[in-house]
Amino acid sequence: MAQNIRPLPKSGEPSQKAARKPNSARLAKLVIQRRTLALLLVFGVAAFLALFAKAYDLTITQHNQLQDGASSQQMRSTVISASRGSILDRNGVTLAVSASADNVFLDPRAIEKYAGELDKKRAQMMVDGLKEGEKLPMSGQEYKDLLAVRLAEILDITEEKVRSEMSKTNYAYAVLKKRVEKEVSDQVRAFISENETGAALQGVHLEADSKRYYPRSSLASHVLGFVDPDNHGAYGLEALYEDALDGTSGLSVTATDGRGSELMFQYEQYYDAQEGHSIQTTIDSNIQYYLERGVADMASEFGAKNGAFGIVMDPNTGAILAIHSTPDYDPNAPREIYTEKLQAQLAQADEENPPEEGKEHSQAYYDLLSQSQLLQWRSKAVNDGYEPGSTFKVLTLAMALEDGAANRNSTFYCGGSVVVDGEDIGCSNKNGHGQQTLAEAVGHSCNPAFIKMALGVRSAPFYDYLDAFGLFDKTGVDLPGEGRSVFIDREEFCSHDIDLAAYCFGQNFNVTPIQLIAAQAACINGGYLYDATPVRQVISEETSAVVRECLEYVVSDGGGKNGQVTGYRIGGKTGTADKRGTKTDSNPRGDVVVSFLAVAPADDPQVIMLLGMDTPARQEVTGVYTSGGNYVAPTASKIMADILPYLGISPEYDEETQDAAEATVPYVVGMSKDEAAAKLTDYGFGSYRVVGDGDSVTDQTPAGGAIIPAGAEVILYMGAEKSDQMCTVPNVEGFSADEANRALVNAGLIMKATGAAGSGVKVISQSIASGTEVAAGSVVTVQMGQMTNIDERAGSIG
Repeated sequence: MAQNIRPLPKSGEPSQKAARKPNSARLAKLVIQRRTLALLLVFGVAAFLALFAKAYDLTITQHNQLQDGASSQQMRSTVISASRGSILDRNGVTLAVSASADNVFLDPRAIEKYAGELDKKRAQMMVDGLKEGEKLPMSGQEYKDLLAVRLAEILDITEEKVRSEMSKTNYAYAVLKKRVEKEVSDQVRAFISENETGAALQGVHLEADSKRYYPRSSLASHVLGFVDPDNHGAYGLEALYEDALDGTSGLSVTATDGRGSELMFQYEQYYDAQEGHSIQTTIDSNIQYYLERGVADMASEFGAKNGAFGIVMDPNTGAILAIHSTPDYDPNAPREIYTEKLQAQLAQADEENPPEEGKEHSQAYYDLLSQSQLLQWRSKAVNDGYEPGSTFKVLTLAMALEDGAANRNSTFYCGGSVVVDGEDIGCSNKNGHGQQTLAEAVGHSCNPAFIKMALGVRSAPFYDYLDAFGLFDKTGVDLPGEGRSVFIDREEFCSHDIDLAAYCFGQNFNVTPIQLIAAQAACINGGYLYDATPVRQVISEETSAVVRECLEYVVSDGGGKNGQVTGYRIGGKTGTADKRGTKTDSNPRGDVVVSFLAVAPADDPQVIMLLGMDTPARQEVTGVYTSGGNYVAPTASKIMADILPYLGISPEYDEETQDAAEATVPYVVGMSKDEAAAKLTDYGFGSYRVVGDGDSVTDQTPAGGAIIPAGAEVILYMGAEKSDQMCTVPNVEGFSADEANRALVNAGLIMKATGAAGSGVKVISQSIASGTEVAAGSVVTVQMGQMTNIDERAGSIG
């Protein structure tokens, strides 16, 4: 059988098995290499994608966040508050202004870091040992204690306040006190640079800001309002014109080191703040002062329980020259309570509700405090409505004249009351005025006469006149929170006559004082109404002229005599209105609102003024019959006596009032008696008295340059020594003009009379209290008036 025989390989020639082994290794190696490359590629791509994603996240997604974080570590940005615009009166007098101030703030994070560094440095020095003359630095806690004690002392705050702000170590900005005065901020700067550490303080900073000031204190507070703690308008014009006054804040950006301290000469960028716009008002600060002084004195004298108000307006433009309410406040510290009555109520709240342990006041105190603040911020002249009473009769008169229901020749009979729709409506004179002319009816404030006028106008036209005079709408005055009037609807009003009868003398509806005076101005300025709508003529020039004549009669011969001002023609209207819902068993007559409207000069009005008091004390307390003519008209006279000369309106005197004209005393020292007498005559003085028998005048009383009534007596000292003894002011209230003059002259004083004139007129007040010691020749102004017992209130129904 044949066998398969394979030849042996030649010597030096590899066998097939030996050849296959190297090839297999190469293939395996190649596979490994390829797999390695693939893995490297996969991992490389994966790593690249991960790095790319992270880089994208850091550079794109988190860019702003990281940039802000870096900036917060390397930069400090400080907001530069814009200075608010000023508020000016019509003459450019500053009523509100912003001035430079500083905010003091801490960087709690920097303080904590610096305190830690101090502790480390202190520990290292204790380990290394102190060298000769070397002292341990203060500890971190000692540093914090230093800041707490000294900053609390400088800023007049508590140490607890400073420590509390320092504890906010997650923050780099914690305000200690805003808008400190320059004197205080200078003390902080000095403390930062020179202190017990021997180096500049870390973590204490100041930033520029502005602070609101009201240089005239409480003057026009209800007009101006005030700003909140963030320097934004909170009340009044400050709030209404916030956008115009506020301006645009600026920014200061500076580089800082690791401790948060600014790096000098490294980087600083400053963006200027844009100051706010100033606004100019129609308020005249002098007239505002006259009004506020008069209203405050009136409210105090007659105990106005619910406050008082006053408005002075230019009737020919509708511009408000002054406006005031009581109680008022100081915008520099608007949350403080200034009225003694409110302060007493707050004290009583704590007495009746003792504060809890550890608390300064009771909750009842804080509740009442909030109510009291709102009360003193509120303007009765703009925000609150009231029943105007007889001062509204000015409008009824204008309606009747314009509608033809009355004229100059009209007459009216008053029997003491009149019946309308079965209701008996009384007059101020319960015995009746009898037959009256139009002027007399207005002067008497006769209810039956005005009801006759209103019935002649008829309900529907009367209601239309209310609308035409703007009483259904707000006036649009540039003050926030203007109140609205309250009237019944037209259909109900026209359904019977009783509401017409009540409306004609100012009862059973509510208007705000600002609404009423705007309508009253239209009655005396030729008929033009100035309010939120375009100027429109409500009544004719002829009607307006008759209204002015009647109002002048009220003051010259009617119930408004106490509104007279010597040398001026004054028009006016009194008012005493019952407050509905105030009659109780303990107060059977109820409360009243007393008021007075004054117009001057009566023949060419340049000023119109409305004054009022809410719930004054009754005659049992004041000793004076409760009426607008007795309570309010004398104050109107005093205010007008200041306003009219200030406006450049000259007085005109007749023979009866010539002595009241003021003149300047000439300087006559060194002259002979005849020369001095001649000069006194040239200056308008007709009376003088000589003391001594020298050849020339060695002294005089009053001194040269003094302004006194021309009828006053000038004393010439001819060699005799002038006494330096003080004079005691006598009490002349209740005296006639002649009696008061004699008493004051005998006391070595000079009398200046103002107010009402004629028979039955007495002194109702004097400018210097009796018993006061004053220099000889001092002028005592006496207010003359006539306190009547006739009640000119709007009337009663029933």
